[in-house]
Amino acid sequence: MIFEDFIYQRPDIDTFSETFQKYLSDFDAAVDFEAHESAFSRLNELRMEFMSMYNLCYIRHTMDVTDKFYDEENNFYDNYMPQFQNLRNQFYQSLINSRFKDQLQSKWGDQLFALAYQQLKTFKPEIQEDLVEENQLGSEYTRLKAGAKIVFEGDVYNLSSIHIPETSRDRETRKSASETKWQFFTEQQEKFDEIFDKLVKTRHRIAQKLGFENFVELGYARMQRTDYTPEMVARFRDQVKEHIVPIANSLYARQVNRLGLESLKYFDEEYKFTSGNPKPKGSPDWIIENASKMYSALAPETETFFNFMRQNNLMDLVTRPGKSTGGYCTYIGKYKAPFIFSNFTGTSADIDVLTHEAGHAFQVFSSRDLGLNEYNWPTYEACEIHSMSMEFFTWPWMDLFFKEDADKYKFSHLASSITFLPYGVAVDEFQHYVYENPEVTPKERKEAWKAIEKKYLPHRDYADNSFLEAGGFWQKQSHIFVAPFYYIDYTLAQVCAFQFWKKDREDHEKAWKDYLNLCKLGGSKPFLALVKEANLQSPFEEGGVKSIVFTIRDWLDAVDDSTF
Repeated sequence: MIFEDFIYQRPDIDTFSETFQKYLSDFDAAVDFEAHESAFSRLNELRMEFMSMYNLCYIRHTMDVTDKFYDEENNFYDNYMPQFQNLRNQFYQSLINSRFKDQLQSKWGDQLFALAYQQLKTFKPEIQEDLVEENQLGSEYTRLKAGAKIVFEGDVYNLSSIHIPETSRDRETRKSASETKWQFFTEQQEKFDEIFDKLVKTRHRIAQKLGFENFVELGYARMQRTDYTPEMVARFRDQVKEHIVPIANSLYARQVNRLGLESLKYFDEEYKFTSGNPKPKGSPDWIIENASKMYSALAPETETFFNFMRQNNLMDLVTRPGKSTGGYCTYIGKYKAPFIFSNFTGTSADIDVLTHEAGHAFQVFSSRDLGLNEYNWPTYEACEIHSMSMEFFTWPWMDLFFKEDADKYKFSHLASSITFLPYGVAVDEFQHYVYENPEVTPKERKEAWKAIEKKYLPHRDYADNSFLEAGGFWQKQSHIFVAPFYYIDYTLAQVCAFQFWKKDREDHEKAWKDYLNLCKLGGSKPFLALVKEANLQSPFEEGGVKSIVFTIRDWLDAVDDSTF
């Protein structure tokens, strides 16, 4: 069945709740494990059905935010998702109190119960209205960004497509395009400030109602972090500052030399080479044809996976008016179908996002038969290992997309992965500041961002852009608004992906075997246990970051980037 034929039907909340409560009563009242397991399976199926409808709605809403039907459906979930969370938490409460807990734990493992304990920390019925407000504010931010119409040199762009003139070979064009984009944020900054201020205060209120001092601990519980703490994350950020920031600075210095500039301005950062950034040499359809060749050659498992994605129209890749910005992968459990969403713009980011989201999709495709909703995906930082590592496993086929610029792309990709890390930890430190200080003003938040930027991104020069100089850059980062504390995950995963890059260069068969094993495990184990299963070193260990730095630096130093 192709995606267009997937049937969407809004759940009837009353009927759903009544059925859920009946199955839950059966679960609690079961006199033997067989009856207990039967009720467990029916609850799992019921939750899968609800989340499948939610994800179908989410996909079709983001495909066209002007579609009135799916906009209304999205509003429905904003309002009723807290009610679903309430039911789910009742299930988790019954699960941990089960008289057959030992048998369930023997069958499904410890992670199900660890996740249940974490989720029970995050919800009480008295926060339902607050959660509705939080959802609505997040949707308001998404609509505000998706509705951006940026007029530049007679053409109308959105926040995805404006990237094309922002990476022009002509410096004045880059500068003007960037200024025009940031003018949208300048004009809307009061609205962005208002939305975020309300979000922070709503989340703080929720945290206090749940018994937390502030949102930080609640944020970690929501992210299902069961085996590491904010203190461990802070030490990881310190490792990035010590070992990665100097390499990033040297890469920016090389970029200045390549471009023949006196200094690098913010609008130059995404423009890497005077000959132009590497770009795919064909249309979106051509990219997909070559991606099929790539995944057929990589492994039998990826060939089967990518054929499934193509045959069932499970990718929406090209940017267009009314389409939400960004890229993501989600999963429709009822049809056992991953879905990849992106906004192709004719830049190298098209290949980055395709291989990245394909990594997510390949993982959930590989673990879709584990038989438990909680195990479809691992926690977010582990999810990002699959996606970021897939970017590197596909390196041998980059000539299919970039032809003579394949080496240029690889250099740019690895360098960009390094320079991302300081930005990633800056976003994380900013979020800790925000939620540890919920009463500060929007102006104080921007001042805090500016100070954190100087710590991790000392190269950054905003020229005469007053909005950015005042500390407004973070307002473009959707995660800060709609997925609090979901960003350090990318940096932790990047360090793990670098290890796969290194292992793949040394022994492809062994590296792929470890990666495939990791994907098949899905979410059945917590982050650090999955890292161990994949024969990787924990990013939190002393020297965890330093261990990959020298290999990457040596590879980058061996490249004569002046020839690109």
